[in-house]
Amino acid sequence: MLSFRSVYQFLSEPLKIVFVVSLGMTTVHAHSASKTILVLGDSLSAEYGLARGEGWVSLMEKQLAEKKISAQVINASISGETTVGGKTRLPSLMEKHHPDIVIIELGGNDALRGLSLKASEDNFRAMITFAKKEKAQVILTGMQIPPNYGKEYAQKFFSLYSMLATEQKIVLVPFLLQGIADSNDFFQADRIHPVAKAHPVILNNVWPHLYPLLRK
Repeated sequence: MLSFRSVYQFLSEPLKIVFVVSLGMTTVHAHSASKTILVLGDSLSAEYGLARGEGWVSLMEKQLAEKKISAQVINASISGETTVGGKTRLPSLMEKHHPDIVIIELGGNDALRGLSLKASEDNFRAMITFAKKEKAQVILTGMQIPPNYGKEYAQKFFSLYSMLATEQKIVLVPFLLQGIADSNDFFQADRIHPVAKAHPVILNNVWPHLYPLLRK
């Protein structure tokens, strides 16, 4: 069974992405308007296998409150979600919540299901362009897959995120699981989904990229 240390224990089923709390950041300027943050992700963001409140999205909400940053967080993540699912759901979510910031944490399940890179790319681009059209700022979280999918495929998959971020001029979190992917201690028994103690680390990977957008 693949270990997440070989390049991330790839999500066998639902995928889930985490974000960690950053220590010692200052609060947003008083003149900054309240923001609505929409998280569109898979199991990595949907607290798969965790107690309620332990995932990176919940930790982000707590971080915002502690920093006295006025923001509402909408976690629209679903375990097993793919880019096509995200693309399908995004319009109604945008219409309902009118988010200022959209965090897209998807892609891993595409590879698990054998979706072509071109299809994933098109779905990502559709989500990004739609969110931008609705005046939302977009954060894309990078993901990797294990080498058993083929070195060339794995590299192209990882490069897809930075390519889209550059093309669309959006914010990129280079690798969501940076700092935990090479240690089994940070993963559940399936060696795929992060345990609670890993989620603060994940949030720390996201927070430095999110914080500047909260000040605009």
